[in-house]
Amino acid sequence: MVKTPKVSDTSRKKIQLIIDTQKNAQLAEGSPSLRLRIDRINRLIALLGDNQDAIIEALNADYGNRSHAGSMMTDIYATISSLKANRNKIAKWMKRSSRASSFPFNLLGGRASIKYQPIGVVGNVVPWNFPFNLAFTPLGSIFAAGNRCVIKPSEYTPHCATLMKQLVEQYFDVTELAVVTGGPKTGEIFTSMPFDHLLFTGSTTIAPHVIRGSAENIVPLTLELGGKSPVIISQSANMKQTADRIMFAKTLNAGQICLAPDYIMLPEDQKENFAALAADSIRTMFPTLKDNQDYTSIINERHYDRLKNYLTDAKKKGAELVEINPADESFSQQEHYKIPPTLVFNPTDKMKLMQEEIFGPILPIKTYQTVNEAIDYVNAHDRPLGLYYFGSDKNEENEVVTRTISGGVTINDLLVHATQEGLPFGGVGASGMGVYNGIEGFKNFSHAKPIYRQTPIEKALKMMRPPYTQKFLNLLKNMAS
Repeated sequence: MVKTPKVSDTSRKKIQLIIDTQKNAQLAEGSPSLRLRIDRINRLIALLGDNQDAIIEALNADYGNRSHAGSMMTDIYATISSLKANRNKIAKWMKRSSRASSFPFNLLGGRASIKYQPIGVVGNVVPWNFPFNLAFTPLGSIFAAGNRCVIKPSEYTPHCATLMKQLVEQYFDVTELAVVTGGPKTGEIFTSMPFDHLLFTGSTTIAPHVIRGSAENIVPLTLELGGKSPVIISQSANMKQTADRIMFAKTLNAGQICLAPDYIMLPEDQKENFAALAADSIRTMFPTLKDNQDYTSIINERHYDRLKNYLTDAKKKGAELVEINPADESFSQQEHYKIPPTLVFNPTDKMKLMQEEIFGPILPIKTYQTVNEAIDYVNAHDRPLGLYYFGSDKNEENEVVTRTISGGVTINDLLVHATQEGLPFGGVGASGMGVYNGIEGFKNFSHAKPIYRQTPIEKALKMMRPPYTQKFLNLLKNMAS
């Protein structure tokens, strides 16, 4: 009787074949030229630009309802913008970097430098919240550094995964870029494969499994995680502007963003004012919610139930819930998984929504009397991916920025530090390690190879060989003093 191969065995062999194909091509062709690196990024830009409608349709199909404008802004425009910015800097980044050689060789013709070399094949595990952005934006750094890549999209966005695979195979050879589709088991196998570097974007709870899976092959990791990104609102803030910007960020993609504000630290006397301004902001952006194409739904029933459970748990444990539902619509029966924006006042650390990353349009709000209380609360918890400060008090702003540690900071807005083309994007501590974008991203996916060219002056080198003279020993003593 012939045994049918296990799905896991088939997936492992398929992924290994792609890795071997890319590694062999890298070894045979060597470090890609500037022209080829630019060409690869240009093909990514063309892939996105030529297929905008299909990408938006796939995103909408996977979400049930996803804002077309939101998809255009985040998965297409922002991705293309980042790719162009990285492309335009490759020539500068590729140049050999001269370094000072040590005395006395620096006086005798010795020369030191760093050559940035491609590390090889990079695996990229992509989450479901921004399928195309998080698959292709890191390629600006990965391709700029001269590497090849294999992408594993999320099984939660099957339409996007299928389209991505078709388009990548249309615009790229498998030796340059490939897409592997499959479920959780395929993802588990993927993170245990012998890549030269692995990029994982996802939840902090999954990260330890990724680390363990990559350990056997000693694969270097870049982890882009999430966590609970705080917003500290100063008494000096423009409250209307602050509420508008926060509620936009919290409803973009229905809050399903790793950098979305996860809780607010608000001056105690601003509670009612902020609640009213937040409601006004939602009313302006979304006069209705249930059938409004601009208001994105939750990705699936599992995450919808998780968010509803957060609200039930918070209410049971004494929180005050303020649902913002401008048209007073009923969501008990709906075609998609939509949840109205909900403010949660007086949350405690015993509530689930303060223990886990929310990833939805729910916004806990804690109040404080002094900004030191807010800073202390942030510092008592895991280091977040993003931190946001609203206010015009420069001394207070400096206190918040210098006394807290986070992946990045945006002042008087949210999310925007991650869109700045010259800034690296990444986390710290529980929110991740490593970066992409900018020169730091190029270096993250490169091997900085140190090269030393020895002095041509043989007389100086002979002094360092036995038999040693007293003159040489005296020289060493002088150099060491």
